[in-house]
Amino acid sequence: MPMIKAIVAAALFAAMVPAIAAAQTEVPYRYAATTPRNCVDRAKFPAFLARMKAEAAAQGVGQRGLAALDGVTFDESVVSHDRGQKVFTQSFEEFSGRMVPPRLGRARQMMQKHAQLLARIKQEFGVPPGLIVAIWGLETDFGAFLGGFQTVRSLATLAYDCRRPEKFRPELVAVMKIVDRGDLDPATARGAWAGEIGQTQFMPTTFVKFAIDYDRDGRIDLVHSVPDVLGSTANFFKNNDWQRGQGWQPGQPNFAAIQQWNQAEVYARTIAYFAQQLEGGR
Repeated sequence: MPMIKAIVAAALFAAMVPAIAAAQTEVPYRYAATTPRNCVDRAKFPAFLARMKAEAAAQGVGQRGLAALDGVTFDESVVSHDRGQKVFTQSFEEFSGRMVPPRLGRARQMMQKHAQLLARIKQEFGVPPGLIVAIWGLETDFGAFLGGFQTVRSLATLAYDCRRPEKFRPELVAVMKIVDRGDLDPATARGAWAGEIGQTQFMPTTFVKFAIDYDRDGRIDLVHSVPDVLGSTANFFKNNDWQRGQGWQPGQPNFAAIQQWNQAEVYARTIAYFAQQLEGGR
């Protein structure tokens, strides 16, 4: 998951934000946030950053990547968002009915606008255009809403917090690797509170594994480059056992690959349903 693109009307943007936020925060996490908010000593955060620099350096991260942690401070608002998550309770019918119909028209426009690019992606990776565009729409409304949190600061905060450090410390090292190779500017990188990057919301470890320079300009840009965004998304599926020409509805061979994108059953089914609509209802 450009930085935030302008939307046609401010009122339309305001109307979309709650639905997008639900797609980005409610669905992937299916647990109650019960960990106490003040479970770590904020005063020791700089020492933690120094340890993370040492760990990253041991993994080959150079000075540019290590400098991404310079001056980073603990973000209380990220902790508040992490603690504020609720168990997702909407049915598939409720969630898909809220998320898909408002995006169908725009999705079809994107299918036409980027038809040549999507056809090349399908030929190379075997992933249908409808699936890629459905994910693009559900994650950030086609790049319109990426979030305003400082990416490195968010990841550093969650890596230090006591709730899920084993998940976020590898993500923090990964984002330092991305910065080190020149594919992300830590000073301007903004996104969702959990550190997702770009228009289809790659976590940094996913970025390192699957993001590609599909526009062949010498760098990977999942924020501004639509070819990089869509090509990288297709590459994710290709490397998660997507079977060319097979179906993707629940019970069909490729549904498991969609669940690798998002393990929440309701979200995975909504992706499959949205893609089906874009592919002509097949």
